[in-house]
Amino acid sequence: MIPAMMPVQHPAKPLAAYSSATFFLFVLLLTAANLRAPITVIGPVLQDIRQTFGLSVGEAGLFNFIPLMLFALLAPLAAWLGNRVGLERSLWGALCLITAGSLLRWQPAEAALRSGTLLLSAGIAAANVLLPPLIKRDFTAHTAKYIGLYAATMSITASLASGIAVPLSQLSAAGWRLSLVVWALPGLIALLVWLPLLRQRRSTVAPADAPVAYRHPWRTAGGWQIALFMALQSLAFYTLIDWFTLFAQDNGFSQAHAGWLLFWYQAIAIVANLGCMVALKRVKDARLTAFIASSGIFLGMLGLLLNPQWAVIWLTLAGLGAGASLVLCLSLFNLRATHHRQASQLSGMAQCVGYALAALGPLFFGVLHEQSGNWTLPFSVLAMLSLLQMLLAPLAAQSKPIS
Repeated sequence: MIPAMMPVQHPAKPLAAYSSATFFLFVLLLTAANLRAPITVIGPVLQDIRQTFGLSVGEAGLFNFIPLMLFALLAPLAAWLGNRVGLERSLWGALCLITAGSLLRWQPAEAALRSGTLLLSAGIAAANVLLPPLIKRDFTAHTAKYIGLYAATMSITASLASGIAVPLSQLSAAGWRLSLVVWALPGLIALLVWLPLLRQRRSTVAPADAPVAYRHPWRTAGGWQIALFMALQSLAFYTLIDWFTLFAQDNGFSQAHAGWLLFWYQAIAIVANLGCMVALKRVKDARLTAFIASSGIFLGMLGLLLNPQWAVIWLTLAGLGAGASLVLCLSLFNLRATHHRQASQLSGMAQCVGYALAALGPLFFGVLHEQSGNWTLPFSVLAMLSLLQMLLAPLAAQSKPIS
């Protein structure tokens, strides 16, 4: 008599086992679409918001400063939460905050606008940290591809939000509130798409992670190298975004021309996101790629300092460097971590340091400009910091784990 076959009990599998790579990529990109647009949409309609609530220039400027500071302050907490509660549930909670914040900004009250911005910024801060380790855990072989597409999606939707903000505000009496609330829609869609993944994870009992020895990134030289690399590239990017238009106008460009040049800078960065994705897939050592990307930023800043009239050339170089540097930073969280939990900690550390400097850098740049009365001193400092990034790049992009 042939014994009955007993069903084989398989342990719970990671996300990759029950979801195709294509579907995960769709979820990843849909999530990425929520991580910059709700913030960049503010800029084009900021003057309308000032007139609605009677805000001073300084009060209005907080809408740019507060999100970056929250990115920095909440990054370590997000890393801890992801390791404690789980990456999927933490990301879904982050999307809840982003969507709730966007919906709250529909209310015609200053308190609702500020509260909504705080909520969605907190959600974005968490998602920024949690997506790279999720890729590390389940799709290590696709790190460069997924990070590149993720960064490009953030950049494209950020530009789209800026571009359609004013036309949307003119469609109804709601004005700027319509421009802001429309970005709740991608959040709602992302929440629904994530639900099957959450249910699938709850229906299985995940095996305990095998013990892996690793040091906390805050206590490693490699962790600090990556954190400072991200800080320097973030500072250069956000400072140029905040100050280039005024700098260009002082050098004879019209406001419209300056705006198009800034758009070109961001568009070139998107191309570099994808180009760096391809480069990282083909090379085993990212040090040369990091050095070349950092050199582009340095040459761009130096060129703007020495010959502003050739701004389109310098912004092309700086944009290529900025786009590639961002993908490198996000990829290094995974490439130099030994475990997805360490990748989460490294992501939290680097984004804490990086966004703190990105928030404070434009303020310091403005003070230097105001005190000196010209653009020479602030752009000299920016060029020197970009040179420091170039020198740091080979250390940050080493192939060996941080511990």
